[in-house]
Amino acid sequence: MVKGSQKIVAVDQDIPIIDMSLERSQVSMQIVKACETLGFFKVINHGVDQTTISRMEQESINFFAKPAHEKKSVRPVNQPFRYGFRDIGLNGDSGEVEYLLFHTNDPAFRSQLSFSSTVNCYIEAVKQLAREILDLTAEGLHVPPHSFSRLISSVDSDSVLRVNHYPPSDQFFGGANLSDKSVSLTRVGFGEHTDPQILTVLRSNGVGGLQVSNSDGMWVSVSPDPSAFCVNVGDLLQVMTNGRFISVRHRALTYGEESRLSTAYFAGPPLQAKIGPLSAMVTMMNQPRLYQTFTWGDYKKLAYSLRLEDSRLDMFRTCKD
Repeated sequence: MVKGSQKIVAVDQDIPIIDMSLERSQVSMQIVKACETLGFFKVINHGVDQTTISRMEQESINFFAKPAHEKKSVRPVNQPFRYGFRDIGLNGDSGEVEYLLFHTNDPAFRSQLSFSSTVNCYIEAVKQLAREILDLTAEGLHVPPHSFSRLISSVDSDSVLRVNHYPPSDQFFGGANLSDKSVSLTRVGFGEHTDPQILTVLRSNGVGGLQVSNSDGMWVSVSPDPSAFCVNVGDLLQVMTNGRFISVRHRALTYGEESRLSTAYFAGPPLQAKIGPLSAMVTMMNQPRLYQTFTWGDYKKLAYSLRLEDSRLDMFRTCKD
């Protein structure tokens, strides 16, 4: 259940909404500001075809409606890309969620699904959106073109797609008796964490539950908008901007009345890619390098060895308190 001591502020308070159809320099400036202040924003008029979005949502709904034994049969040779439920991480993290996890460069797993072509189209669409956002980010920061997008454009990029289904209260996996008034209908569907990759592009249906942590450590509920994509800064982008951008902490709650469906594209670089502060960012901010250089493979290994809520970036800071 959600701890009552955690403060929640007004819905959508200070969450930027960026219209990508506006003049390019204006959009890039707005993206940079959003990444600096909150590490999270919504984009509208994003160019992703509505048919692609609708098909992905409907096919996902159809999949999660199947009997449990059918869903559990979807497992590839290589873990952890699979269907799963409740168990989120490798170290005891759990939530009121079931999910499908795909590697974007592994068609073998997707081929097990009847809607693999739908997934492929969706991945290509959100990958293009992520690249455009990262290029606009580079322009706004005045760093070399494609400084960020080249890392996810590589044929061996380590990006993943995750489809999360948060069921209504009468289907909670915990089996709690919800007729008991002592049982809260608000539960943690996916616990507090930051995303370790570069950037996350997420879309949900019309059911709320996503919350992000603001600079005061308070939770801001994000209103559901099926026509928009939510975008958040990941750990690697915070490192590459030498701390100028914020890898935002976020979580998903379930309120018990309707099922929530969210689809997240986690834009990651190749495993061997070296990640560190861009020299231009160090010079521009007139401060020392805040982070060491490391490979995404090493950072990913560490990230998956810790619990969701653990702070990973502190272990790679050049100066520790």
